[in-house]
Amino acid sequence: MPSWNAILEEIQQSKRIDALDYVRRSYLKKLNVITGRNVIAYYSGWLQKPGTNNSSILDDDKNGFMTVIHNMDRNKGLDLILHTPGGDTAATESIVDYLRRMFNTDIRVIVPQLAMSAGTMIACASKEIIMGKQSSLGPIDPQFNGIPAHGVIEEFEKALLHIDTKKFDQLAKEVIEEYKDQTYTYTKNLVTSLKAKGYTLLAISGSHTELVQLLAHYYEFDDFVATVYERSG
Repeated sequence: MPSWNAILEEIQQSKRIDALDYVRRSYLKKLNVITGRNVIAYYSGWLQKPGTNNSSILDDDKNGFMTVIHNMDRNKGLDLILHTPGGDTAATESIVDYLRRMFNTDIRVIVPQLAMSAGTMIACASKEIIMGKQSSLGPIDPQFNGIPAHGVIEEFEKALLHIDTKKFDQLAKEVIEEYKDQTYTYTKNLVTSLKAKGYTLLAISGSHTELVQLLAHYYEFDDFVATVYERSG
């Protein structure tokens, strides 16, 4: 296996207009010949160009997968070369669902360097993860506009100390109204299915009871359990 410098030298010596694409395709073909499996490289230059737009996992990426998978022999399975900082959770779920529909569970993920956050989720959804000594998976930490959600929650808890109960109740309604439909498709379908079968649905959360009550009512749960905080003011 060539080093990064060797590949750069090969690109420079090719003297082709499409040198980068040509060399990339040649190595993907070599892997295909060795394994006899379909190969897709899913990556971005997020380490070389930090802050670049659209370098994380987005829902539009599924269009790319659909394009390249269209004429593949799906009985050969899929080797997915993955290098990503992570990205949108809903987009990740959608992409994984699509890949598993196309290849069932015959998916291997190859991590040459990093598959962080939602990238780790994609890797864990495969039947096998292939890594080198230099490869890393990352923590699956929900983020809000690039900020760890845990940090947002901590700041939220501090802010609560300075908000009166009437204002808090109003904010709770506004939050639920804005985000009530941002739920995993799998979760929505499961709730619908269980309700149709006559199951009793109980929402259990460590969040504030004012929030959980509103969300449980929206999804027609039978009851809920949440954290009750002392109210004053």
